[in-house]
Amino acid sequence: MAEERQAENGVRGRPLALIDAPSNLGLRPPADGASPGVYKQAGALRDHGLLAGLHAHDGGVVVAPRYSGVWQPGDGVRNEEAVERYSSRLADRIERLLDDGFFPVVLGGDCSVLIGNQLALRRRGRFGLAFIDGHSDFRHLGNSEFVGSAAGEDLAIVTGRGEALAAIEGRAPLVRDEDVAVLGVRDHDLFLDEIRTAGIWVATAGDIARAGPATVATEALARLRSLELEGFWIHCDFDVLDSTVMPAVDTPEPGGIDFDTLVELLVPLLADDRAAGIEFTIFDPDLDEDGALGAKISGSLCDAFARAFAVAPRGSAGQHAGPSGH
Repeated sequence: MAEERQAENGVRGRPLALIDAPSNLGLRPPADGASPGVYKQAGALRDHGLLAGLHAHDGGVVVAPRYSGVWQPGDGVRNEEAVERYSSRLADRIERLLDDGFFPVVLGGDCSVLIGNQLALRRRGRFGLAFIDGHSDFRHLGNSEFVGSAAGEDLAIVTGRGEALAAIEGRAPLVRDEDVAVLGVRDHDLFLDEIRTAGIWVATAGDIARAGPATVATEALARLRSLELEGFWIHCDFDVLDSTVMPAVDTPEPGGIDFDTLVELLVPLLADDRAAGIEFTIFDPDLDEDGALGAKISGSLCDAFARAFAVAPRGSAGQHAGPSGH
């Protein structure tokens, strides 16, 4: 079976498994009575042929609990209990896939899916995190009057800052500060000084522009390799992209990177033998009426994986892969 999987996928003997994690529990509502559309990300990217384009097996869907937009300061984290339950269920799915020899590719959803993915690895030992994001997501009660949404504090949560979510299963922190490399955060991020003081390695969007994405990715990997890690997870939030090329996120901002730069960042990280899996978050198909941005994302991801694993593309992203994607 292992030989068959390697022949089919050509991925270091570890086939890809595409898993949908369509949770929007960690975001505020975009309007009164509305739900964040990021839960449609996985379906939209599959519609653009991502499953076949990645040569991936179908890892199924981890269905999210019902979203509630009701919240006010003092309520703690929005949908906190639901996020906690969902994180444990997502971790169970990731662990099963890892046990079966797969490389999980998780399609969120919002950034709170990081909690479940990092929890799966924490159950297994000491793993790092390559955190590609336009924001540090480091808001917590130590630096803010209130938190509100888990997607704005996911890095704080997994590094042990917070209350119930940070203490999930009594395993805080899910990743140590020194085991995190942050890439692509905006140069004006409010929490840059704090995360640097904490010992978290950071390369901003400006650093990437100056040094080049390949150099920055190599430096991040050197940092992660210098530690006694069993591997590392990759988090990729599409709001790392500049608002001129990716407006379909909940908080589009200028000062980000472009698609080509994102691919150049991803290739060395994905190609590293210690990469344990990856998640993609925050693309909102409700803000992509003609589907052009979804097609661009799918094509870029297929390019990154093909280059990282030296596999020929199967068909082309943007074409429907059929009901099963095989």
